[in-house]
Amino acid sequence: MESFAIAKMQRIAPRKVRIVLDLVRGKKIKEARALLMFTPKAASPIILKVLNSAVANAVNNNKQKEEALYIKTCFASEGQTLKRMQPRSKGSASPIMKRTSHITVILDTKE
Repeated sequence: MESFAIAKMQRIAPRKVRIVLDLVRGKKIKEARALLMFTPKAASPIILKVLNSAVANAVNNNKQKEEALYIKTCFASEGQTLKRMQPRSKGSASPIMKRTSHITVILDTKE
């Protein structure tokens, strides 16, 4: 049975999150946690938090064993973009796009 967790409106660009998600996709929970703890990327603590939430959902709500779980699917979709302006020369302005992510982690048990 699948269990999942979603973190919405995280203030990091989805392309940066996808790099770290590619590292842990398909791994067992213990191995994924070790990778996330020692990966020096800004997205690692956020993904670790979502992973721990998904594991808690699987153990508490669906009565699954933590040792049997693995990351079936994980993805980052683009959230709302915060638009800001940067003043430039001659009274003009340049846009600054502050991107957000919706991070989803889906777990399943090994058969």
